[in-house]
Amino acid sequence: MSAKEEMHAAVSKWNLLQHPFYQAWSAGTLPVEALRAYAREYGALVGLLPRAWTALGDGETADEEREHAGLWDAFAHALETRVVEKPSVTQVQALTSSARRLFDDPATAAGALYAFEVQQPATAKSKLDGVREHYRLPTAVEPYFELHSNNQDEAAKLLARIDNFSADEQNRTIHACSEMAELLWNALSGIYGEDCKPG
Repeated sequence: MSAKEEMHAAVSKWNLLQHPFYQAWSAGTLPVEALRAYAREYGALVGLLPRAWTALGDGETADEEREHAGLWDAFAHALETRVVEKPSVTQVQALTSSARRLFDDPATAAGALYAFEVQQPATAKSKLDGVREHYRLPTAVEPYFELHSNNQDEAAKLLARIDNFSADEQNRTIHACSEMAELLWNALSGIYGEDCKPG
């Protein structure tokens, strides 16, 4: 299999659209407090994305991701919370700790980013549709998801970069993609704790 095919298989195993957290969000059965917890905790990962693009030597995309982190902050503020620098959910702590490690090397940064970016258009659209259909929330919750619901550019950039990696680099990229895909799933599971499940 090609690197793309192996990464696709890894991501498919941990398809975030199939996670109970996102499915409850789409159905409108997720409590608003769970959205707040998600905004607070998951924002720590969003704030780390520029680090990975910097490792890849792509300062322009790193700057864009810093702007996007500002949109995530607006999402959190609209829910009357704020992003925490140090997550309290154990699985999100594991996600951000691993992300810092993976995001420091170009090969692993590309794989870890791909696991996130290739899923983001579909997950963003699902979340945006869920917010608009089921929740009465300020429109300031929408821009981050609106922007990313039709954005395939980052995943395409990463594939182009990965195609030029050596065989050893591609192997490390694939492993990082698989690791990050599972970490992203586990982070949602941690946020979707007993206190956040629909009643």
